Amino acid sequence: MIDPKLLDLLVCPLTKSKLIYNESTNELWSNEAGLAYPVRDGIPVMVVSEARKLTDEEESNVAGE
Repeated sequence: MIDPKLLDLLVCPLTKSKLIYNESTNELWSNEAGLAYPVRDGIPVMVVSEARKLTDEEESNVAGE
């Protein structure tokens, strides 16, 4: 789980857009970049090379929130 106060401060390092925490995958999702940043041991890994590409379905789920 990510502290909500920390989530308010974090932005995508690529687009500077807001991130959404996905609890089921333990990732921070950036819809604008189409990337999912992993959270390891409670620490967000905000490195573009460590992120994975969101699937089309995941991107549409983020856009619908």
